[in-house]
Amino acid sequence: MLHGGDIFRNPGIILDYSVNTNPLGMPAPVRDALIRHVDDYGRYPDPLCGDLRSALARSEGLSEEQICCGNGAADLIFRLCLAVRPRHTLICAPAFSEYERAALLAGSRVSRHTLREENDFSLTESFIGSITADVDMVMLCNPNNPTGKIIPPVLLEGIRDHCRARNILLMADECFLPFTAGTSLAASFGKAGASPLAVLRAFTKTYSLAGIRLGYLLSNDTALVAAVMDTGQAWSVSAPAQYAGLAALEIPSWIEEARRLTGEERPPLVRGLRALGLRVIEGEANFILFRSETPLLEPLIRRGILIRGCGNFYGLDAAWYRIGVKKHEQNALLLAALEEVLHAR
Repeated sequence: MLHGGDIFRNPGIILDYSVNTNPLGMPAPVRDALIRHVDDYGRYPDPLCGDLRSALARSEGLSEEQICCGNGAADLIFRLCLAVRPRHTLICAPAFSEYERAALLAGSRVSRHTLREENDFSLTESFIGSITADVDMVMLCNPNNPTGKIIPPVLLEGIRDHCRARNILLMADECFLPFTAGTSLAASFGKAGASPLAVLRAFTKTYSLAGIRLGYLLSNDTALVAAVMDTGQAWSVSAPAQYAGLAALEIPSWIEEARRLTGEERPPLVRGLRALGLRVIEGEANFILFRSETPLLEPLIRRGILIRGCGNFYGLDAAWYRIGVKKHEQNALLLAALEEVLHAR
């Protein structure tokens, strides 16, 4: 299994810590909207997502022409690469595997900038030196998945300026940024001149709509947005997804509450993991990366808990795991189960 959330092959799971969506779950108004519009699902959805793009434009303070909706952020990663056809793409490692897969599918050569454990997998100034003269696309994740590390604003500006000077497309996957106080690359849209920038967001994470599949791309380059819209199937965003997105945009407080909850629950969860003798990478996102020399996947599955094994991330091995941050009572159950497993040695 390439990603988390494999509950289909683990039917006894009670707590799924392998995913990193909003710990509050799906908002009731979104669920109500999905039910209310059920009679519309027999018709084709709007292929241009007109109402949703209009609502997103108001929410983001951009024009509709700067926004493209897709079947989750992963869909847009592939569509962006196929629209641009980069010759040489630079990514970080470890990071979300779909960046490399999409770039390779588009015929690009891919280079990895390896993040170092001795730096807690933080992105440093050395990354700019990896942006060689032949790179024409840079793909970043902010905060990074699976490390949870935010790119320092000054460094992000430095990367942006470096790419701008060389007319390199810079993409920032910000699907987890709303759970943090981090700086969005979209704030640079008015400052970046002709240099193309792209930002990815996902209702999947912020409103726990993983099964609905809804993401969107923002760019200061309307021609780039048009090219991405022309790539992929016409009806990539279903009618349920569009109605869910419209309902979600009416309740921004859902994200604010999740940010507050995550900020409160992450520190005690980190302390609990460290008290068990685990090596923890303390990021800022709604998930935590940690290392255990004791195998954890199968023992936890037997206890009804699924966590994300990170052995298939480039730069990590099978001793690394990622967990989402959930509510206090759920986190306590996870820590208790981990203590059982670790003390069973």
